[in-house]
Amino acid sequence: MTSNDRPDMASRLAALRRTLEERGLDGYVVPRFDEHQGEYCAPHDNRLAFITGFTGSAGVAVVMRDRAAIFVDGRYQVQVRQEIDVDSFSIEHFYDAPLKDWLRKNLRKGERVGFNSMLLPSTWDADCGQSVVAAGAQWIAVTDDLVDAIWSEQPDKPLGTVIALSRDYAGESVADKKRRLGQMLADHGADVLIEAQPDNIAWFLNVRGRDIAFNPMPQSFMIADREGRVEWLVDHRKLPNDLQDFELEGVDISEPDLLLDRVRSATAGRVAVVDPGFAPSAVAHATREAGGTVRLLRSPITLAKMLKNPVELSGFRDCHRHDGAAWIRFFAWLEANAAAREEQGRPVTELEAEDRILAFRQMEATFVEPSFRTISASAGNAAMCHYAASAKSDAPITSRGVYLLDSGGQYFTGTTDATRTTAIGAISDEIRRAYTAVLKGLISMVSLKFPKGTYGHQLDAFARRPLWDLGLDYDHGTGHGVGHFLSVHEQPQRFDRRVNEIELRPGMVTTIEPGYYKAGEYGIRIENQVEVIDDGDGFMSFRSLTLVPIDLRLADLALLSQAERQWIDAYHWRITSTMAGLFDPETAAWLAARTAPIGD
Repeated sequence: MTSNDRPDMASRLAALRRTLEERGLDGYVVPRFDEHQGEYCAPHDNRLAFITGFTGSAGVAVVMRDRAAIFVDGRYQVQVRQEIDVDSFSIEHFYDAPLKDWLRKNLRKGERVGFNSMLLPSTWDADCGQSVVAAGAQWIAVTDDLVDAIWSEQPDKPLGTVIALSRDYAGESVADKKRRLGQMLADHGADVLIEAQPDNIAWFLNVRGRDIAFNPMPQSFMIADREGRVEWLVDHRKLPNDLQDFELEGVDISEPDLLLDRVRSATAGRVAVVDPGFAPSAVAHATREAGGTVRLLRSPITLAKMLKNPVELSGFRDCHRHDGAAWIRFFAWLEANAAAREEQGRPVTELEAEDRILAFRQMEATFVEPSFRTISASAGNAAMCHYAASAKSDAPITSRGVYLLDSGGQYFTGTTDATRTTAIGAISDEIRRAYTAVLKGLISMVSLKFPKGTYGHQLDAFARRPLWDLGLDYDHGTGHGVGHFLSVHEQPQRFDRRVNEIELRPGMVTTIEPGYYKAGEYGIRIENQVEVIDDGDGFMSFRSLTLVPIDLRLADLALLSQAERQWIDAYHWRITSTMAGLFDPETAAWLAARTAPIGD
């Protein structure tokens, strides 16, 4: 895309560079992060999109007076080239050639690079700062954001309503969570936790919110100590007048713009836990300024939240039954309509399909909203891992190529995320080979039995091996944690080639999602959400939560082993037995056909 396609992008970049000159800076870092360092941010905080045009959920840019670079991961290598002015920004890989390396290699001696310390976590602050100093340059924290200074029509901060989450859904009281947190802080020799992650705070206080689409948690901060004292820094306008349904006894409420002042008061002479990857570096700086000691540790709430309690796990199983019903109704509808409508010259489109699965989810009383923007992708659009259909790109779903649907829901009982790939017409031998390899990779990993003490990165290759055998691979992780009616991408557990220091433990909920993508032609992904369960004798295994048939018409069944066939038959039997009696005759007939046993 050229600057002529986005004339305002050039003017925005020029305005930022004028501001750099006025502030005596030579460069400025523009992250995708907001003040909470989360994956999703409100329109008010999407500074990276404002400056670059890139709308993906992960990235960072550095704008110098005479050059600029944007960093995105493998999911967005196609998308970024379609959205930005490639003449204005060099495109770098978020992990393979990160910002800190670019700063060390490209800065000139004496250059001054600014950053907003409320938008970068301590890890980024330290790593980038060291690189800047190594280059003989200066790393300058600014007190106000330079992008905000030129963003004349910046949207307001969100004011989504906060609701109380019943203990019938949460499974644990706030009082019990306070006691657990106090003990965890004591174990670390710490006095206080400064928490900036909205999903952690929502989980801890048994609340949910609507500040950001797909993320049912309010943006807020929290300060909690080992004696059980809690200060919740949340905009009071989000709260209802009647708080009787909330568990806020002993919780003081303050405005979020008081954060750094409250941090200084709460940490003076005390030891504070600050998450190095998910709290603004300004928090650590404020603690030290107050004479406190900073202990950079993963938030204890993150570690508590990742292990779902029995009520949460029961909720996950319940919402996946409802979600699976929506998927089955959707595919039965698609198969009944897509080919016929293509022949009539009015094919089903990506956006229509996205709306249709949403409508099927809305049939369920516990459904709240999608858990992320549905990826409804036909043919070449499916090669973009995080594609989002628009009025401009809305492609027909036709007999040419494959159709990929990656979609999930937020329910009061849990959060879902699944992907299936299908086809309306005949597919090529190339696509069939790749699809079969992706399917074998899913089965290889989902059916694993592994010892306690295993880490996610140690299992990642099981999903990739069938693709590797064909000389293929995919440039994204194999799976991520999932929150309970919270973030669909929940850290810390994940499956990836990168090392993950969190042991897999019973009670974790994750996805497993191998794929393969050929730019401009097709994309394939099959994704199940799973829970980690105890398998006895010191071993663990996965149990699929997702209840959606796998389209075997795209697979070369001759390449499946007897064990793989047995796994598929058992999985499909579980779906049909769980869903019995839910559907009209046409949908029930579709389900029976798509789950018919393969046999040996």
